[in-house]
Amino acid sequence: MLASITRNFARAAGLAALTAGLSLALGSTAFAGETLEKIKARGTIKVGVGTSPGFFAPDSNGRWNGFFVDFGRALAVTVFNDPEKAEFTSSSPQQRLPALQAGEFDILLSGVTQTITRAFKLGFHFGPVVFYDGQGLLVNKSLGVSKGTDLDGATIGIQSGTTGELNIADFFRKTKKTFKPVVIEDTKEFIQALDTGRVDALTQDASDLAIKRTQLAKPDEYVLLPERLSKEPLVPAIRGGDDEWLEIVNWTVYATIQAEELGITKDNVDSFLASEDPAIKRFLGTDPSLGEAIGLDPKFAYNIIKAVGNYGEIFERNIGKATPVGFERGYNQPWTQGGLLYSPPFR
Repeated sequence: MLASITRNFARAAGLAALTAGLSLALGSTAFAGETLEKIKARGTIKVGVGTSPGFFAPDSNGRWNGFFVDFGRALAVTVFNDPEKAEFTSSSPQQRLPALQAGEFDILLSGVTQTITRAFKLGFHFGPVVFYDGQGLLVNKSLGVSKGTDLDGATIGIQSGTTGELNIADFFRKTKKTFKPVVIEDTKEFIQALDTGRVDALTQDASDLAIKRTQLAKPDEYVLLPERLSKEPLVPAIRGGDDEWLEIVNWTVYATIQAEELGITKDNVDSFLASEDPAIKRFLGTDPSLGEAIGLDPKFAYNIIKAVGNYGEIFERNIGKATPVGFERGYNQPWTQGGLLYSPPFR
């Protein structure tokens, strides 16, 4: 009996030590519960973004627009019921994660890829995937290549501070080919390197390359190769340890996905308020019990859809086929239509 008690005590002590070590690594004691309090005291949500038209860019009046920007506005609706209470600031790939860790932002909506090292080693938490992407290769058509392995020995430009550096090295190592990396920090220089022939190709998230192609002097002379070298799930990122803030981010994104699955849009949402479907009543807050139970405005999902629309509307408005970016939905469709978008139940 004594031996058993000793063993159990040792296990408990070991688990406590592991938990304490993990909590320290993730920074949970430093930021627990603080984010929402600071946001409410400040009156705005500080959102870190990038600079890629379609995803995030200011217009001629300085107003930010784009796919990720709309999710920032949706979050402001959840917290304040006001889409204008989100403050957007551009941050480079090299500076965005340190800036988030330092508290300069409440959330990053800048096309951050979710990885295990960013979760454990750097101590970040991630919301749902808002864009399923993959690393691609942008090349001059004159090279006559159709796949990545055709670039054996090529000089390839890589944006510093991204997951692209490791991905491209892994790809060429796996395929037993060689390449010459040129790591570039400045975004304008990154594009110019291909335009001037300094590099044979650029590698980055395919979504980013599709936009950069439109910024080249002669876009029609370049092609984005069809293969993808990696999985790049792009997610909202916050500092680790603040579970309340994480769940607010999670369910804000899920609300846009659930609305599309239910066929609820910005234009028709009011017509659903008379629905007797219990799931729709909970979702839109005509049955207030769910919102009251979780401490949010019972109509937070309704307010989001009324302000920015459902996921499909956000996608098509900013980066869909009718826009200069011209993306197909692909994996970024609801699971009911063969895509990967899936919301947990609102109950």
